[in-house]
Amino acid sequence: MIFKRHLIFTLCTIYGILLKGVTGVSGQYPLVQNMTVTQGGTVNMTCRVEYNDNTSLQWSNPAQQTLFFGDKKALRDNRIELVQATTAELTISLSDVTLADEGMYTCSLFTMPVRTAKAFLTVLGVPEKPEIDGFIKPALEGDKITLTCITQGSKPAADLRWFRNEKEIKGAKEVNASGKTFTVRSSLQLEVNRDDDGVAYTCKVDHVALSHAPQQATEVLEVHYAPHVEIISSLSIPQETQFLKLECMSKGNPSPDPVTWFKDGAELPDLERILVEGRELTISSLNKTDNGTYRCEARNHLGVSKDEYVLYVYDAPTTPPPPTTSPPPPTPPVSSALRPHASDPTVTDTDPNALGQHGTDHALIGGVVAVVVFVTLCLIIVLGRYLARHKGTYLTNEAKGADDAPDADTAIINAEGNHAHTEEKKEYFI
Repeated sequence: MIFKRHLIFTLCTIYGILLKGVTGVSGQYPLVQNMTVTQGGTVNMTCRVEYNDNTSLQWSNPAQQTLFFGDKKALRDNRIELVQATTAELTISLSDVTLADEGMYTCSLFTMPVRTAKAFLTVLGVPEKPEIDGFIKPALEGDKITLTCITQGSKPAADLRWFRNEKEIKGAKEVNASGKTFTVRSSLQLEVNRDDDGVAYTCKVDHVALSHAPQQATEVLEVHYAPHVEIISSLSIPQETQFLKLECMSKGNPSPDPVTWFKDGAELPDLERILVEGRELTISSLNKTDNGTYRCEARNHLGVSKDEYVLYVYDAPTTPPPPTTSPPPPTPPVSSALRPHASDPTVTDTDPNALGQHGTDHALIGGVVAVVVFVTLCLIIVLGRYLARHKGTYLTNEAKGADDAPDADTAIINAEGNHAHTEEKKEYFI
């Protein structure tokens, strides 16, 4: 049936050429444009011509089947519709495009000779939603696993990208052709640890056909690992009568609940002051009997972990603690002459500048005293030097012949240089 329809269109075409003869205008050429469409989409194919003299236009598919001759539909395909048919333009639409529709389409202008133009229709293969394989739920800490992301049906080949949470990481890509489309896979090798527990690994597909609707797959990794515990105390220096809280911080998967408390390697004493709630151990009022080693243990099917806290209760302070800042140095007494009068309204006990004023007075007094002491010392030194220079020994000439005199009067009279000549007596000062 299709063959007969093509035969009829061919005969009509020949008849039209015979009628027109050589009436075609020289220089008439059809104009077309290459098109790209996404698989499943719709595309319009347009053929235009300038200076047409009512010559018919025709569209043919890659198999050289006539789609439309002018406004006459030649191929029974519900996906092909006429958009516009004039002497200057023939536009048709093709919906629900498949990869089989890709190829070279021909627009013909039936002049003498026939003029043709070819337009290539590119069909983009939409990649399928990716799938991630290789997840082990749960994985054990230290396991080595390989995650594989696969997408099919892309044309051209898609690109796969890996993300660990929001950070991109590198994977190994592999591309395989399958007919007109491609299968792309990317692998990611991991040695999992406890830091990977709860981490989201995402495989994202990048492709020109997915510019507005990206495809991706996400898997959350679950890792089981042995517990780890640590005891945290609420007091740095425990003292008698104080309240103490010990918290056993434990982490593991599966969660190591509940934790177990011991004192000095045995069960906790049955005291009302000691209370265990979940991971916390509290002592309401410390005393010396609470001294000892407290141990917290946590376990799951992968192992056990423990931590110890040595408690030593100090005596409660009997005196208030010393001030954190040293007291100010004592202020030397100030004479009443220099001390401001209590009735002076400019000086008060609470005046922050009063201490600075007293400090200035003290400095002035100290300077005056220093000057007086210095002057006194200088005077003492000068006086000492003066006395030392004028100090002497008096030498006198004794009266000669006084030894033989019977009495003192005779000795004086007989003496050489007696009183008669006292004016001649000389003193020597050395």
